[in-house]
Amino acid sequence: MPIPAPETEVINVWKIPCDGGEGALGHPRVWLAVPHDTGVVECGYCDKKYVHENFIEKLRE
Repeated sequence: MPIPAPETEVINVWKIPCDGGEGALGHPRVWLAVPHDTGVVECGYCDKKYVHENFIEKLRE
């Protein structure tokens, strides 16, 4: 059984920066490209999941 992502954010762009949040808990800023076929990308540092708004309904199925 997969472990759920610690945080999920719905976005309306196809490229998103992630720095893990503020302060000492953050990580180096990385730019994540959301694949147009799945609409979902996870940060390799903090495992935050970004879901493009066009794919919300598909994830609920």
